[in-house]
Amino acid sequence: MNRARLGLVGAAAVGGGLALWSAFGLLRSRSAERVEYTVERTIDDRTEVRRYPELVRAETTGSSGREAFLRLFDYIQGANESGSDVSMTAPVRTDDAGETVSMTAPVRIDDDDEDGVRMAFYLPAEYTPNTAPRPAHSAVSLVVEPPRSVAARRFSWWAFDWRTRRQESKLLDTLAETDLTPVGEPFSFGYDDPSVPPFLRTNEVAVEVEW
Repeated sequence: MNRARLGLVGAAAVGGGLALWSAFGLLRSRSAERVEYTVERTIDDRTEVRRYPELVRAETTGSSGREAFLRLFDYIQGANESGSDVSMTAPVRTDDAGETVSMTAPVRIDDDDEDGVRMAFYLPAEYTPNTAPRPAHSAVSLVVEPPRSVAARRFSWWAFDWRTRRQESKLLDTLAETDLTPVGEPFSFGYDDPSVPPFLRTNEVAVEVEW
């Protein structure tokens, strides 16, 4: 087999593997229940204002995102008083460690160099503050997030800290040109399984707003 054909075979193999990786990651991500909301306003092609209902989230603060994630993952896998599994939802939310966080899909995360990473999983809609399984780990708590309006800006690729901060600045700059007033500090939402390739990932920065 000549070099040209070898190159084509190699490219096809890489392309096929990439397609499988992409499809597998997207399938897993899209199969997760997502937090429901209504769109109140579209500001531009990346930014919109949403209305979220009351939600229950499980949150924890860890020295790293990995520590926080694994602790929450243990909770939904049965590390709770009832020993029951809790379905994973999207997004995951992350906040600065000094701020309270909600939990559901997406995952929410807040980073802070001094206090660590505060992360939250939103519980499926079937759970209420009275029916949600109580965490077995003392570092995991349940928080009720009241109905609120949130401005969110989408971006792709890996949500490195520097990229997230840049997107937060763009979100706040966009809001400064509207009649919306940010409430509190921005946070981030993560929607995808780790296997989703970076060019297909969906991330968001968000902040509660009022007007």
